[in-house]
Amino acid sequence: MRTLVAVLFALVPVAVVGQDKKGPPKKEAPIVKPREGKNETIKLFDGKTLDGWEGYTDLWSVKEGVIVAKNTEPLKYSTYLLTKKKYTDFRLTFASKLVTSEMHSGVCFWGEVYPKADGKVKDPKKERSEYTYKGHLVMFPSGYGLYDLFGRNGLGVDGGPAKKVGKQHDWNDIEILAQGNRIRVAINGAAVVDWRDPLPDRIKEGPIGLQLHSNTVPQELHWKGLVLETFPKEDKLLTVK
Repeated sequence: MRTLVAVLFALVPVAVVGQDKKGPPKKEAPIVKPREGKNETIKLFDGKTLDGWEGYTDLWSVKEGVIVAKNTEPLKYSTYLLTKKKYTDFRLTFASKLVTSEMHSGVCFWGEVYPKADGKVKDPKKERSEYTYKGHLVMFPSGYGLYDLFGRNGLGVDGGPAKKVGKQHDWNDIEILAQGNRIRVAINGAAVVDWRDPLPDRIKEGPIGLQLHSNTVPQELHWKGLVLETFPKEDKLLTVK
């Protein structure tokens, strides 16, 4: 009994010390002001063709006025339909619908085309990784939030507010406002994300991309609208009711 008590007593200080340990404090994000540039409204999608975009033509097409992303064979790497032009500060409004599968999709920006993907790719054309992306991603539906592709991964944004207003297999009206180091998102008229990047040096001018996620099963997503305002005049989400 004395031996048991001695052992328990010896363990108590260890447990207390363990409870006192704290992780490194979270770095507070600086405020980077919106960049200045020419304000213009651009229709990224003309409703008929994929002019101005690049991606795998067997996965991306236009049918009945919408962009269709569809795979029937497994995709090892997420692939994107990318704008040929690059952007920094913008407002993007569009509608998206997940038709087949339960996998999330998203819009990527503030990054670069990244054919080497996970670093194991020797032949991007053969591996079909020519249109992968490294940068920020706004995710929807299924898994909502923000992600740093081939970087920090999850960015700790709560997807709960988006799940309350998002529709799983129907059209979702979405607005993304990216200014300075701040990302704001509205879904179906509700503000669901307001986040600043604590590491603004990671932000770069880059193409905007629509995501067809890596998967082992068939998927289909639809997109329409896709109107872009560069260097937005108004510093707020315009679709919030």
